Amino acid sequence: MSLIFLFCGIAFSCTPTKEEGRKIDRFALVNRHNIQINSFDSLSSLSAGNGKFAFTVDATGLQTFPEIYKNGVCLGTMSEWGWHSFPNTESYKLKESYKDFDVEGRKVPYAIQWNEPERKKEAANYCRVNPHRLHLGIIGLELLHTNKTHVNSEEIESIDQQLNLWKGLITSSFKISEQKVNIETVCHPEKDLVGIHIQSDIIKTNQLGIKLRFPYPTGNHADDACDWKSPEKHTSEIVSQNSNDVTFKHIIDTIEYFARLTWTGNAELKLKEPHYFVLQPGIENTDLLVTVEFKPTNNFEEISGFTHAKELSIKMWKNYWETGGAVDFSATENPLAKELERRVVLSQYLERIQCAGTLPPQETGLTYNSWFGKFHIEMHWWHATHWAYWNRTDLLAKSLGYYTDIYQKAKHKAEIQGYDGVRWPKMTDPNGSDSPSGVGEFLIWQQPHIIYFAELCYRQNPTETTLKEYADLVFATADFMADFARFDKENSRYILGPPLIPAQESLEKEKTCNPPFEVAYWHWGLSVAQNWLKRLNMPPNPEWQAVIDGLPAFAQKDGLYLAAESAPDSYENEHYYSDHPMVLGAFGILPATVKMDTAIMKNTFNHIEKIWNWESTWGWDYPMAAMSATRLGEPDKAISLLLKDVQKNSYLVNGHNYQTSRLRIYLPGNGGLLTAVAMMCAGFEGNTKNNPGFPSDWNVKWENLQPVF
Repeated sequence: MSLIFLFCGIAFSCTPTKEEGRKIDRFALVNRHNIQINSFDSLSSLSAGNGKFAFTVDATGLQTFPEIYKNGVCLGTMSEWGWHSFPNTESYKLKESYKDFDVEGRKVPYAIQWNEPERKKEAANYCRVNPHRLHLGIIGLELLHTNKTHVNSEEIESIDQQLNLWKGLITSSFKISEQKVNIETVCHPEKDLVGIHIQSDIIKTNQLGIKLRFPYPTGNHADDACDWKSPEKHTSEIVSQNSNDVTFKHIIDTIEYFARLTWTGNAELKLKEPHYFVLQPGIENTDLLVTVEFKPTNNFEEISGFTHAKELSIKMWKNYWETGGAVDFSATENPLAKELERRVVLSQYLERIQCAGTLPPQETGLTYNSWFGKFHIEMHWWHATHWAYWNRTDLLAKSLGYYTDIYQKAKHKAEIQGYDGVRWPKMTDPNGSDSPSGVGEFLIWQQPHIIYFAELCYRQNPTETTLKEYADLVFATADFMADFARFDKENSRYILGPPLIPAQESLEKEKTCNPPFEVAYWHWGLSVAQNWLKRLNMPPNPEWQAVIDGLPAFAQKDGLYLAAESAPDSYENEHYYSDHPMVLGAFGILPATVKMDTAIMKNTFNHIEKIWNWESTWGWDYPMAAMSATRLGEPDKAISLLLKDVQKNSYLVNGHNYQTSRLRIYLPGNGGLLTAVAMMCAGFEGNTKNNPGFPSDWNVKWENLQPVF
């Protein structure tokens, strides 16, 4: 399995070319990064999508050879609504996974994973695995030789595939025994619908058909979500059929969903084996236009054919690229600039098709499952904040209704733990359920996110309507945050934890106290909540203010800020300088808060840059470090960190941020890159420099970006 990293590790050297007063040629900017594929490679699959539904294809333009990509960037067909739970035959309940932790003499339950006893272990595992996201169905080519034997991937020749980013259109061509096949693949901008146009003379010789296969879910932690070995566990049936369309019902245990296949011209639908259908076009055709639409209910509207879907897709993508922010690096001669521009443009595409729905996305989006397809609320910041900074706040707002939807469940979680307000989950699902974990359940840095998002929406639309829309979420979140902070009578201050695992997850939950990023985020979030009260002509909250005023300065030793007050050996023990370098987030993600000394933070930044185990970090750590460098006035280091030459900061030919063989794509890295670049261009509140994150010899043009808080 080859890695297509396309990274230039070249030293800085360039002469700027000034092009002031000219608008960015957005069409040229986007189209110079159209993706070209000429072979089957497990990491080079391409996707079309609309933010809540995505379809990923191999080099044929469909999902013809999914086995090649099974351990790479899998060929998913995924939606926001496609979820399933295995039958709960043992009546497991989340509360069976609870373990009490002592908080100053009070027992606070957390849902954890158990090794024993068996019942607790199995209950925790069940709640962790379920629900999981579904692969809705494989849509591929049924390719045959003239002797009716199957064509294998090695027999596919002259592959020429392109993703046209401006149109959201995948065009693919290849040859079988010198016979050419041309395919266009597109996704409808609103419906969960794939449009396909095939042109080839081999249609006339019955060598080409469309296969539609329905899998049973695996329920595995990270995979393509396709179990082909359990045909008896599910049912695929035709519920209606006409001359040019057929509707299927797929039943998996207690859930069902529907797929409608439509086509042009004469064709015959055949059942090849259970859950495996083949559409065989008539021999009088050399063209075949097909659509496949998925829905959770059998209430399909009038047919939207390929041509209509393509027209709407082109219109949607043209509008997307012509509005919102844009950054052009073409006037910079530094060879790194071309690679950075590629990453920025492709990240904009991937975020739009994977992370622009009504739910927070999973870390692998709608491509393949990771963590069972569940999403991580602390990652929502990395997936979503860039929308506002690139002036696409409407796409951020789409997912914020989720917090209202799960409000009561978050309130109940706070109540059973003895806290006021709402405690947002970490690893969760559309229902806001907890996933037992010895790590995730102890994270708290997702709590202020909704306040951050709401403030972004208010900045875009500073009206009473915006305030009223999010006020309940902001205030209930602040209530929990204030109550979670404990008053330390001995030192007359407030503390966070234990039990607590900070964003730097290598620290121990039983000991961790006052990690700097969480302290800073508590201060910032509660201060913003107070401002919301003021905007609504309401009196300040004294409990919130007591915490704001009583939070401590960041713990330090030898002139360096520590990973936590409870970790005095932060830079002596390698265990503490691995994972996320979240000290930098306290003055990177966030502006200066609490009692932070910029000189000490700069010393800390320089020390972390030198000694950190960067190979142990994650894709969003490099943008976070670049943001810290930008705030500290170190643009050369911002670029160096943003493009650091390590595996987890590599970007595949399709734009995906590669991590490991288990996590082949990582969308928080793409979203983080966009937020960092917005700051490096437009700056941050209080900044007066143009392009503060770029060295003076970089000539960077940008439009329609917002400064970061």
